[in-house]
Amino acid sequence: MKVQALIALKADFPLPVLLQVSGLARSTFFYHQTRLQAPDPHETLKAAITEIFEKNHGRYGHRRIHTELLKHGWRIAKKTVVKLMRSLGLVCRVRRKKRYNSDQGEQGTAAPNLLNREFDADAPNQKWVTDVTEFSVGDRKLHLLPVMDLFDRQIISYTIGSSRTWS
Repeated sequence: MKVQALIALKADFPLPVLLQVSGLARSTFFYHQTRLQAPDPHETLKAAITEIFEKNHGRYGHRRIHTELLKHGWRIAKKTVVKLMRSLGLVCRVRRKKRYNSDQGEQGTAAPNLLNREFDADAPNQKWVTDVTEFSVGDRKLHLLPVMDLFDRQIISYTIGSSRTWS
């Protein structure tokens, strides 16, 4: 900023010469000089935002921080929180969802479509269906394989394992 450069050079050169070279008006220079020396009006708010951000290990964005500030009694707009977080360089870590990556191994054959999208049964044990669901538990992946009767939608059996192949 020009004003900061003029403040640094003011001790070596006369102020009217510096103002003429920089093209700044005298009133503009003094206005910005007093603003630079004034205390930050958002100092306590910045401290509160930083505390909430660090307490939550950098995982809270502006929406959650705004909610926490409201809980602590602050009356502030979301856009102000966004502006202050940008000025403080606080950016929350975002967990990106991993793309589905099927097994790269050998492809199996597709089963024939016997149900033809008719998922109702007239009596028990006529139509059974199954599916594989993958869960992340800690650092492991578990696979759930339930077998469901389409008559009353009850789970007949299920298996949980660390791989998708069962025998």
